Amino acid sequence: MTDTVLYERRGKVALITLNRPERLNAMDQDMLKALETACDKAEADDEVGAVVVTGAGKAFSSGFDLQAQARNTPKGVAEWRPVLRRDFDCTMRFWHMSKPTVAAVHGPALAGACELTMACDITVAAEDAIFGEPEVKFGAGIVTMILPWVVGPKRAKEIILLGLDDIPAAEAKEMGLINRIVPVGQDVEVALTLARRMAAMDRTLIRETKRAVNRTYELMGMGTALESALEVDMLIEGEGMATKNHFLEIARSDGLRAALKWREERAAEGERE
Repeated sequence: MTDTVLYERRGKVALITLNRPERLNAMDQDMLKALETACDKAEADDEVGAVVVTGAGKAFSSGFDLQAQARNTPKGVAEWRPVLRRDFDCTMRFWHMSKPTVAAVHGPALAGACELTMACDITVAAEDAIFGEPEVKFGAGIVTMILPWVVGPKRAKEIILLGLDDIPAAEAKEMGLINRIVPVGQDVEVALTLARRMAAMDRTLIRETKRAVNRTYELMGMGTALESALEVDMLIEGEGMATKNHFLEIARSDGLRAALKWREERAAEGERE
């Protein structure tokens, strides 16, 4: 396992930490591979009864790594398919894991990282946590369209179609995006406390109860809907939106900071028109 993802046992709880603090834990393909390995390790360890995932430094994660995409941009659906499939599978791994999963969030949890927190069974957020799905602002689609299943279609459309990326913890809790808000610096410890409580219970009972809840959503068509949305995203990325192409061109020539500045100025211009 690379050091972009840290894994440690805290008693009966596995603590998984996204560890690229200098990049706000942006998730590139190497990190996602390491995350898969960490999940495999937690799943296979009979001593582990629950899993906590968090981010090192000042952020949970800024989402999938746009700078890496700028350096090596896939071309066409065939090249995008394995990339987006890994993005999707890593996110949903926390939903499908047989053991309870808890996200401990501080700072930004945006785009794919926001989706990862929603895939966890419980999300604990520090008061400084910020959530959002800004993809449309730079011409990208949504990889894991889980938001409507968590907050309902009206709020999901508002967040996704406006590209909101500044949802504070209090608002996130009000809409059901997260479970609990805790003081800054306490998100990991509270998440570990909840995880330990679940890990102390009968493993079969916890596993089958989680499966029963997830099955309810499967019967409502969640799995089919998510796969369908992923196919849409593959077509969007494979075709390449003009906005995304320009965003990546700026990132390549002037750096990601300049590309993000252009994105925000473009969004602000639209609001003034």
